[in-house]
Formats: sequence, C-alpha cells, structure tokens
Amino acid sequence: MHRSTSSTPPGWQHNPTAWRRRGPLLALAAAGLAIATYLMLYQLGAYASVWDPIFGGRATRTVLDLTAPVPDAAAGVIAYATEIGLLALGGADRWRSMPWACIALGVVLVTGAVVSIALIVVQPALAGAWCALCLGSAAVSLLLLALGIGEALAAWEEVRRLRGRGRSLVQALSGT
Repeated sequence: MHRSTSSTPPGWQHNPTAWRRRGPLLALAAAGLAIATYLMLYQLGAYASVWDPIFGGRATRTVLDLTAPVPDAAAGVIAYATEIGLLALGGADRWRSMPWACIALGVVLVTGAVVSIALIVVQPALAGAWCALCLGSAAVSLLLLALGIGEALAAWEEVRRLRGRGRSLVQALSGT
C-alpha cells in the first residue's frame, strides 16, 4: 500500500510536528515545569514563603495552602514533564509514524487546559485571593493547548485514514 512521503499531513498547509513548531512548545512546557516545581516545593515545605510579583506572597500562600496537605502543584509538575517527554519523541513526521504520541500529547494538553481554567475560577471563589505564578502556569497550559493541539488533530486524522484502509486500531495508533 502506497504511503505519502510528505512530512505535511494531507489537507494541511504546514507540518504540526515539525521541530520548528515543537521547539517553542518544549520551551513553554519547560517554563511551566519550572513554575510548577517552585510552587510544589513551597507546598511540600521546602521553604516558608513564596514569591509573587503581583499579588504578594501572602495571597499566593493563601491560594497554595488551600489544598494542604496535598501538593496540587505536583499535578502540574507531572503534566509538564509528560508534555516534555511526549514532545521529545519521534521525528518531524510523527503525526504519521507515532500518532499515539501526538494523541497522548493532545489528551495531556486538553486536561491541563481544563484544570487550569478550573484553578483560575477556584482562586477567587474559594481562596479569596490570587496567585500570579498559578495564573502564569495556567496561561502556559492554555498557550500550550492553543499551539500544540494541531499535532493531535493531524495524528487523529491519520489514524482515521489508516482505519479506513483496514488497519486495526493498534496498527493505526502505532503508525504501521
């Protein structure tokens, strides 16, 4: 069966899994990881105060202490680290060769964006305060979704094409 050798998915004007597109996503995920790690370390008691350039440390502590003793920032650390790992996998045609990685990335990105929106709502509603770094992390998650969801969409289209050609779901997800 003939497979296209183009690195651009059929019907697309660009390749969403090209390194020039994934590089900025990796940088954003690394920034998000740094923010989430800093917040998690505060929640774990590594230091007594936390820096907030906009709302002040007291407001941020109010928000971060809301979930004590569970360090909810750890979920951000896990999500951003997973995004970095998934973004690092495969070559420029991974929408075709590793669609499972692109779809998994899409799931993590959507989950991170939904959780970020919920956390934005929770800050004033439950804590009565704002956390600038928390809002920054949420902005990173939303930006990652906006810039990175194309990978998942292109991969899902490829899986559907392969399924239409009689491939099993496992074969289609593995790019074979």
